[in-house]
Amino acid sequence: MTLDNSSNRHAVVVGAGPAGLMAAETLAQSGFSVTICEHKPSVGRKFLMAGKSGLNLTKIEDDASFLNAFTEAKPLLQPMLSGFDSVAIQKWAEDLGQTLFTGSTGRVFPIVMKASPLLRAWLARLAGAGVQINTRWQWTGWQDTSLTFATPQGQRTLNADVTVLALGGASWARLGSTGEWATILRDQGIDVAAFAPSNAGIAVNWSSHLAPHFGAALKGIALQSGERRSRGEAIIAAQGLEGGGIYTVSRGVRDGHPLIVDLLPDQSVETLIAKLDRPRAKMSISNYLRKAVKLDVAKIALLQELARPLPQEPKALAELLKALPVTNAKLRPLDEAISTAGGIPFDAVDETLMLKTLPSVYVAGEMLDWEAPTGGYLLSACLATGRWAGQHAAARVRNA
Repeated sequence: MTLDNSSNRHAVVVGAGPAGLMAAETLAQSGFSVTICEHKPSVGRKFLMAGKSGLNLTKIEDDASFLNAFTEAKPLLQPMLSGFDSVAIQKWAEDLGQTLFTGSTGRVFPIVMKASPLLRAWLARLAGAGVQINTRWQWTGWQDTSLTFATPQGQRTLNADVTVLALGGASWARLGSTGEWATILRDQGIDVAAFAPSNAGIAVNWSSHLAPHFGAALKGIALQSGERRSRGEAIIAAQGLEGGGIYTVSRGVRDGHPLIVDLLPDQSVETLIAKLDRPRAKMSISNYLRKAVKLDVAKIALLQELARPLPQEPKALAELLKALPVTNAKLRPLDEAISTAGGIPFDAVDETLMLKTLPSVYVAGEMLDWEAPTGGYLLSACLATGRWAGQHAAARVRNA
């Protein structure tokens, strides 16, 4: 069964995350009849999950700093991020009825600190523009020039003047980002880069001694792995270490560098030596560290776990406090990562995000091989690339 829209200009968007929804909105604003196909029973699942931690929409900082977060991909993403920057994203969200606030680090959030009100308003806007959403439609490739889908009613096909693929990466498969689309595109001759975890937790095999501290926060620390550095917090979890500070340096661990923790980044080695070069008397080492250098319970527990028996000499102990190695650290599994590296390389698309070997097929969001830290960058780039793909897909049809 083939479903053809009666409009002269029909666009199909595959994937209903933020990149896909933004592409659909942009195409609808350009006068297209738009159909979104999503293989899960509802849309925006990972978007809603992100909202559980506050929905960090974007970040306000100078253009150069913002762009630097995207490392290797920054020259290619620059026009897209400039075309839909943090100011534009804030206006877009406010036009959907969201009151926003900016935190002390420049991160922008809805004041309600969740995603569902914004998503409801967004879907209402799309419905008002005539956008049709088909859920439980899993994209399976092409039949001749038609897109094919597995649906509860059997195989269906759709014809489109232009297609935007926005199927996400390969983490959190239960929310929709399975990465299965890579096989379809590889069969089309596109060399999709292997997926790897990005913004991931660190797996560590703790001893039973650390169990009482699971869930404890490591505050006021610094982390380093290779060139990656962070002053964010971390959480001692049963599986290892989690939290924003860990995610920022996780790429270094993925690249094979050791993970180093500075437990007291605001104090120099020399300062710590002076504080530790005092009589310990009959105090336990834990009490001594708590009193001499103000080390809290969670930090002492981590120190004992990773470096027992502790050195007695002040210089060696001070150096350990400043550079505590997390031995045998490795990344948590791909499906648990917040985002993924890998995907469609930028040399497989042109400057409009159209696949070079598949004319009129565009890609957006985490399908592309870019990565960035958490903190507003990920969602900003998904929205910006979705808008960019939608704009250029519409222009291609208009100019044909």
